Amino acid sequence: MSVIKKTATNKSTNQSKNSDINNLITDNIDVWTSAIKKRNSQGRGSNKKIELTGIKKLRELILELAVRGKLIPQDANDEPASVLLEKIAEEKAQLITDKKIKKQKPFPTIPDKDKPFELPSGWEFERLGNLTSRLGSGSTPRGGKSAYVESGIIFLRSQNVWNDGLKLDDTAYITDETHHKMVNTHVFPHDVLLNITGASLGRSTIFPENLVTANVSQHVTVIRLLEQSMCNFLHLGIMSPLVQKLVWGRQVGMAIEGLSKKVLEQFEFPVPPLAEQQRIVAKVDELMVLCDQLEHQTEESLSAHQTLVEVLLATLMPSTSKSAEGSVTESKSAVTSPESFQTSWQRIAEHFDLLFTTEQSIEQLKQTILQLAVMGKLVPQNPSDEPASVLLEKIAEEKAQLIADKKIKKQKPLPEITDKEQPFELPKAWEWCYLENTALTSEAGWSPRCLPTARENEKWGVLKVSAVTWGVFNPDENKELPSSLDPRPQYEVHSGDFLISRANTAELVARAVIVPTDAPKKLMMSDKIIRFVLSPRVEGAYISLVNNSRFSRTYYAEVAGGTSSSMKNVSREHIRSLVIALPPITEQNRIITKVDELMALCEQLKARLSDAQTTQLHLADAIVENAIN
Repeated sequence: MSVIKKTATNKSTNQSKNSDINNLITDNIDVWTSAIKKRNSQGRGSNKKIELTGIKKLRELILELAVRGKLIPQDANDEPASVLLEKIAEEKAQLITDKKIKKQKPFPTIPDKDKPFELPSGWEFERLGNLTSRLGSGSTPRGGKSAYVESGIIFLRSQNVWNDGLKLDDTAYITDETHHKMVNTHVFPHDVLLNITGASLGRSTIFPENLVTANVSQHVTVIRLLEQSMCNFLHLGIMSPLVQKLVWGRQVGMAIEGLSKKVLEQFEFPVPPLAEQQRIVAKVDELMVLCDQLEHQTEESLSAHQTLVEVLLATLMPSTSKSAEGSVTESKSAVTSPESFQTSWQRIAEHFDLLFTTEQSIEQLKQTILQLAVMGKLVPQNPSDEPASVLLEKIAEEKAQLIADKKIKKQKPLPEITDKEQPFELPKAWEWCYLENTALTSEAGWSPRCLPTARENEKWGVLKVSAVTWGVFNPDENKELPSSLDPRPQYEVHSGDFLISRANTAELVARAVIVPTDAPKKLMMSDKIIRFVLSPRVEGAYISLVNNSRFSRTYYAEVAGGTSSSMKNVSREHIRSLVIALPPITEQNRIITKVDELMALCEQLKARLSDAQTTQLHLADAIVENAIN
């Protein structure tokens, strides 16, 4: 009677424990969906900039609970795993007797110290090698890639093996003859495939029935179970953090990560009763569908949020339209009245805390601030300011005098700025001009063959194009001039120089910076950097704002013959022809002050967002830790 009562109590406790686990998953959905971080590297075929870390951790938690026996209740009526293992051992012995597989040296029993956790009743730990009739990697056909043919028998490589199935978009094939020669590399339905080398180490899948057979390379191991119906549980077990730690912790090889057959056979694997395995697999499938739904809903929500931010911020901007030739133009008639602009801004301000809650939305806000700044909508105009037309006349007179004194060379005049080149209506006292009209001179640098190392102090060096970043001068990005070459002091950069990177990659091209007063001496600019010596009558920081604005980025993309993400090169002529909306000098200073103030606010928003995201990630980690332990 007491045994029956104890069994009933254990069953009740077990059911309560698993009910808690299910509640843990569903009650913390907000944690799983809000724990997000910026993606460090893009996954295969993915262009996503963020990683839904909470949902990723939820998937890992489900798998970890599954292999620990904490995901579903145990059933005392299940045939224990010890009986299953006895049957598997008998089947393996018979295969050895029938000479269908070779006899192996017995694996050592698993000591208690190597058992990572306490198993539920009816479970056992077993060496992976004792569960298999075949465990080993494939090989490369004689001749390597030259043995591949257009069609035939599928030859699977590590790039084909993914946790969610085989990816056959990059598949090699071999002939029937080669296939029959490579008997030890054959795979069949229910075989578990595991990548054992390289960055894809630990990825696995089950070979599906519809493919019948294939061969595998030496980078893929075939795990053929004596009990085929265990393949689904083995697969989810391999994907679990428990086994992934074994995979990455016991890898061998210096130049490339790898798992040997000997190491893999020794893996301690938790084995539940067969009936429970099937229930676990079904439960995992069910919960992974929930994760898929959460992921889809979260991505849709983030996408909708970003679209909303873009649409609302766009109401502050001129509308864009496509010409018959396909070029994008700005409508001057859009958002012309202060009342319309104020209404649009008020709509945004009322929901500010809800709108700017992601890094992408904050970056969009920063770009909008730049647009408003160069359109004259960020600070009020002052009728007493000296108009920009007078400013440009004075700069022209200054340049003419320098040319007359033969201190600078006369430049080829640029054509008048057409209406088509003017993307919006200017405020009063503003003028359209070229970047050339604000500068006294411009020139490219010099690119001698330098030493591969950064320069030593007090020696001459040449700035790399990466020294010019978005408004930040990085003098450490340089190379030392060899002692065999004489420096060219005319290319040394000085405080106040406006530098623009003209070539290299889409990421670097047309970035600009003002050289600060504390810049090191004896640094020359390379020929991939253009220097503009601006008139002291304009604020370099404002010209830099214009260069970084969306209007300028669109211009550079067009003249470079690409898009804002693919442009690779702009010339000095392109840069000097950049169209600028120039305000009075006093308004330039007010704009710079306001932009600095608002950018500081954006950085505060980003810092708070980062802190909140870190908190959510830590919370997700804590929930996982508590659930497992």
